[in-house]
Amino acid sequence: MTIRVVIADDQAMVRDAFSVLLGAQPDIEVAGTARDGAEAVDLARDLRPDVIVMDIRMPGVDGIDATRRITAHPDTHPKVLVLTTFNLDEYVYEALRAGAAGFLLKDASGVELAEAVRVVAGGDALLSPDLTRRLIAEFARLGTGPARASGARVQGLTGRETEVLARIAQGLSNTEIAAALTVAEETVKTHVGRILHKLQLRDRTQAAVFAYESGLVVPGGNAG
Repeated sequence: MTIRVVIADDQAMVRDAFSVLLGAQPDIEVAGTARDGAEAVDLARDLRPDVIVMDIRMPGVDGIDATRRITAHPDTHPKVLVLTTFNLDEYVYEALRAGAAGFLLKDASGVELAEAVRVVAGGDALLSPDLTRRLIAEFARLGTGPARASGARVQGLTGRETEVLARIAQGLSNTEIAAALTVAEETVKTHVGRILHKLQLRDRTQAAVFAYESGLVVPGGNAG
């Protein structure tokens, strides 16, 4: 299956380089490029790509606003992979809250970029355990604190679903969660699907952010 990608960056050199790198992959097709967030939103609607590689800092409509518009649109469902220059960038957390499926540093290799596209296209969050601790936990501390409404939504989960959500927030894969809870991986997948449905979340990345914002997982702490 070919993964159709749109690249959004205000620098022509970056757009061209990423187009060459991704276009060389046998399973990836660059469907279009955008110079800013507004063009990215238009291309998401017109081209219906599987993944949008989105720079955060762009003139006019930036990557965060564009991500929010794209993920909120009922007729388009691309995964958004945001790019940043710094691995602890205050804008990245906002992009994740806006619905991005993950993030990647701009100095990543071509192999890493292609693999990141495949990961988010496959429905997984591009957040390793290390990056989860260093990024989501850090910027959860900078937010306004656990939301009361979010806490109420957590109460709607079963005990097992709460355990799974906590481990999603730690950046664990389904396989790792299954091993930690001594259950089948298919069982974990079922729990993840129910969690996303009950909490009305788009993907695992938003679930991880939610876990911190609701107070289920404490920054710097461990899941029970």
